[in-house]
Amino acid sequence: MPAVIQLEDFHKTYRTGEIEVRAVRGVNLIAEPGEFVAIMGSSGSGKSTLMNTVGCLDRPTQGKCLIDGVDIGSLSRNELADLRNRKLGFVFQGFNLLARTTALENVQLPMLYARPRIAVSEQNRRAAAALELVGLGERMDHTPSRLSGGQQQRVAIARALVNRPTLLLADEPTGNLDSRTSIEIMGIFQKLNDEGMTVVMVTHELDIAHYCKRIVVMRDGLVRSDTPVTARLNALDELQKLEAEQKAVQLNP
Repeated sequence: MPAVIQLEDFHKTYRTGEIEVRAVRGVNLIAEPGEFVAIMGSSGSGKSTLMNTVGCLDRPTQGKCLIDGVDIGSLSRNELADLRNRKLGFVFQGFNLLARTTALENVQLPMLYARPRIAVSEQNRRAAAALELVGLGERMDHTPSRLSGGQQQRVAIARALVNRPTLLLADEPTGNLDSRTSIEIMGIFQKLNDEGMTVVMVTHELDIAHYCKRIVVMRDGLVRSDTPVTARLNALDELQKLEAEQKAVQLNP
């Protein structure tokens, strides 16, 4: 089985007029099936450029980026779009939900671009199953304005899962959420990962990164460290601790 992600001497350079910006400078990185990787780094470190390339939204200037053994540099624009839709799921910090459509309709969106076409009845079934998976089975007919921030992020996760991707990419998925909701979202990611899904997440929060299995730190376009998480946090345990602390405060105000 090939690596889910394989970067070989990956460089990405942007040009604005006469200015050349070397965003990523010779990164070698492999993510095997079933890994849960956090990518960290300050603004300008190259982590977003790396994620955009892994997400088939960009191409290397030099070197290779392989997704499930496929070199994305050799693909046409349509082939890249097809690979994104079949292999990748995206979760964003800003949710990116359509305001006037229900949770069910938002989750159905990626299936509208699937080839071969998916029957409407199957779209409904798969979207409903994805919402059940993230605990929103009773809110399928709610529009985003009737959902909390955490519930909207759950809809975004369901949308990312509905095409059964090989790889789930999450860009600051807890950045707009409170502590409890962030732990709940990380619990969903941990459950998906435990079931075999490969998850790669960009975060600037070290405590959130410790829910993952591996932390990659980037700086100045290079990988500066790549280490396993030895003291990994368990979302279920953390929620139980948080509930105990809140109960103690209520009993002893």
